[in-house]
Amino acid sequence: MKSNQIFKLLILVVLALAGCKKANIDVDTTAVDGSAIGEVSGVWAKGSTQVIKGDIVIPEGKTLTIEEGVTVLMDTVAKPEIIIKGNLYALGTAENPIRFTVNEFYKTSSKKFGKLWGGILAGQTCEELVLDHVILEYAGSTTSDASTSVKMGLYKARAGENLPALWFANANGKLVVQNSIFRNLQEDCTYIDGGKIIFANNVFYTTGVTGGEAMNFKSGCLADVAYNLVYSTNTNALKLSNTGDKTPQAYIIAYNNTMVNTGWRRPTAKGGSIWLESTVRADLYNNLFANTRFGVKRDPKKPEDSRSAYSNNWYYGFDQATVNQFQPTGDIVGGKNDVISNVAGANDPKFVNYPLNTAVTNADFNTAWDFHLQGNSPALGKGTTNFIRHYQAGITMKNGITYSSPSPSTFVGAYGTKI
Repeated sequence: MKSNQIFKLLILVVLALAGCKKANIDVDTTAVDGSAIGEVSGVWAKGSTQVIKGDIVIPEGKTLTIEEGVTVLMDTVAKPEIIIKGNLYALGTAENPIRFTVNEFYKTSSKKFGKLWGGILAGQTCEELVLDHVILEYAGSTTSDASTSVKMGLYKARAGENLPALWFANANGKLVVQNSIFRNLQEDCTYIDGGKIIFANNVFYTTGVTGGEAMNFKSGCLADVAYNLVYSTNTNALKLSNTGDKTPQAYIIAYNNTMVNTGWRRPTAKGGSIWLESTVRADLYNNLFANTRFGVKRDPKKPEDSRSAYSNNWYYGFDQATVNQFQPTGDIVGGKNDVISNVAGANDPKFVNYPLNTAVTNADFNTAWDFHLQGNSPALGKGTTNFIRHYQAGITMKNGITYSSPSPSTFVGAYGTKI
């Protein structure tokens, strides 16, 4: 009798477990947390947290899709690198961005320039990479002989290099970075060695200790760069170069960007706002320079392509020293219909909320600042729309999504008036 009761009890337990298993099939398991090291592909599901314990690799021919709201938490001891040999689509939303970050415990003022993990490194076999509504922060660690990137010959392929937060190196590949934030980084935010590229509606701040650009484009890049806000990069907001002599020649169309306080923390020849060199072709329209060190500056020993075009850019300097550096000379570029005064305080763009007397060496960004233009801003209506951009028809990815570079505006800078 006793054994019969035990048997019945076992049957009940089995049935209960079977019922639980069946019920779990119907449960919403969208947010599936996980940890990763080594090869990865597939989908990181909406709202999940993925803990990266060491270097990860998306293999050639494979794809990783990261859905909205995912937190990618990097181990600060291992300082992982994310190596992309296949494709990566990080598809966040305004309400639920994707975060490549570290534990909150490490986000201290002493670590505000990152160096707590490697970066996203896309090699020559990466065909497509999309970062849409992504926050990328606290990256830029130093490579060693043990680094996967060094062993694979990626980036500069040597030990002792501070990694960029994002590196892309396929001149035949497609790269879209939009609606994203790059912050708290050691050196370059991005270092791009070729591709069909859109950089639009991004924000860059608190980046660069002894060097580093927000957007660093090399030979092989055909890029539209628009509506980006760059605050106090150590060096330039944009470094544009044809170094490497790849095909195609680097041709960058940069328009409606706002640059504030850039270049002052690296007071050398290359520290400024936009740097041109090595036969790069650059078309620059409707850009707003506020208290930046220099405006558009060329390397007179390796000047830009003579077909480059500049017009309708706007310059503001709070003090006379800043204004003096804007004045066109042999290596300071002036453009058609540019607004450049020789008097301190002239051409105030009238930002909604930003104290124009903020120290130019300040690297800390106040998220309450608002770089929209007031309704009486003289920079409204001073832009041009009379130019052709690379990707008006868009860049179509294998996942069926088409990304188009945004249309230019008649206001100057990244933001018009608030709607």
